[in-house]
Amino acid sequence: MCGIAGCFGVKDTETISKMLDALPHRGPDDRDMYTYNNTVFGHTRLSIVDVKKGRQPILDRSGQKGIICNGEIYNFMKIREKLVGKYPFTTWSDTEVILHLYQEKGPECVKELDGMFAFAIFDGDDFMLARDPVGIKPLYYGYVDNKLYFTSELGAMSLAGVEEVHEFPAGHYYTPREGFVQYYRVPEIQDSILTDVEEASRQIRETFIAAVKKRLLSDKEIHVGSFCSGGIDSSLVAAIAAEEIPHLHTFVVGMKDKDGVESDDLQASRIAAKHIGSTHHELIFTEDDYYEALPTVINKLETYDPSLVRCAVPCYFTCKLAAEYVTVVLTGEGADEVFSGYHYMKHFPMNLQNKEARRCITNLHNINLQRADRMGMLFSLELRVPFLDVAMIDLAMKIPPELKILCNEDGSKIEKWIMRKAFQDTNYLPDDILWRYKVQYTQGAGCESLGEKLAESEVSQEEYERI
Repeated sequence: MCGIAGCFGVKDTETISKMLDALPHRGPDDRDMYTYNNTVFGHTRLSIVDVKKGRQPILDRSGQKGIICNGEIYNFMKIREKLVGKYPFTTWSDTEVILHLYQEKGPECVKELDGMFAFAIFDGDDFMLARDPVGIKPLYYGYVDNKLYFTSELGAMSLAGVEEVHEFPAGHYYTPREGFVQYYRVPEIQDSILTDVEEASRQIRETFIAAVKKRLLSDKEIHVGSFCSGGIDSSLVAAIAAEEIPHLHTFVVGMKDKDGVESDDLQASRIAAKHIGSTHHELIFTEDDYYEALPTVINKLETYDPSLVRCAVPCYFTCKLAAEYVTVVLTGEGADEVFSGYHYMKHFPMNLQNKEARRCITNLHNINLQRADRMGMLFSLELRVPFLDVAMIDLAMKIPPELKILCNEDGSKIEKWIMRKAFQDTNYLPDDILWRYKVQYTQGAGCESLGEKLAESEVSQEEYERI
């Protein structure tokens, strides 16, 4: 995970340097810039893969082609094996693999990348920008006198003086010649394919285990951990990761109520952590802590959206805790979209369930994924999201909604049923975690009412009505 900034068509090193000044949290380990004709590339680095030699920008031998990248490519070693005889590699970085794959296949190289990324390549006076399939990694752009500027965050983008800021679309690449090209879209719904419970369970189990394990990638000195709230999503991620990482560091946050009773997540996470044998860490925050953190959360989140801000506060505290122990952390983000886990989805007509899930996945790039990226990067922490592996998304579109939300004879409904069923006969999680009733992030942390409480104290009824 890193911060990138650059411009095409103008040699504006001063502005790019200022933009990098706004991104030290994204890359505290290194910083560099490179200029070629009227192209300027800047990069701040959080070292995870090839810590010693993987600094960016990375150039080819001629110095006429180069790349800056924010993200991780999980299949880079397989791609490298195909290219190593044709191109002179100078690092073991996944970013260099993208550059040489571009030399081999041009902009269509993005179709072979399995990972999360936002990158820019210059090729003489030509260039390309690209963003991962669902927009896990951020990228923004804008123009000054028809000269293109780009970067990782809105705050840095504001320093470029652009006329208007645009979010680079997920699943696209851009070149001056072709314009925006969509190389990925969430697959069409084919939910009559996987109707057999046992077969669907097997495919979910195998696909998800692979999705988690590929995301443990890092140099051996870089520690990887996992969120573990005690809900099925993050707890399952942690359980699978713990198979590969002895004494895996896991993290949870929460509050105590006025009677000293701990919030649900604190209690449930201990059960999960004990079962998987992780080294478990807790942070208990107070109401004063919440209100003290709120201005920073809103500023760094780069949005005023109430639902995002509400969930970003416990995420802020979890990232703050995790960053004390690890550089990379896995999360359960995306499970509710992929497997219809939200409460409101229980009231949707079944024939619209997967259509709604597809819409949610398509829109994640500037909602929950923005929250995860900004709160993690605020503490120089890379968050990885195995539920949003493209193979998981593809699989989800083949599963009928009746298996995602199971309707019992008494009228009750179980969300994410097929995901729970897939891991029922394994030893990954105990039943009281595997079948734990879903609670919202803020509810589990015990802070669901604090935002409303603050608003009521600051805004009168008359002001509400006027608004």
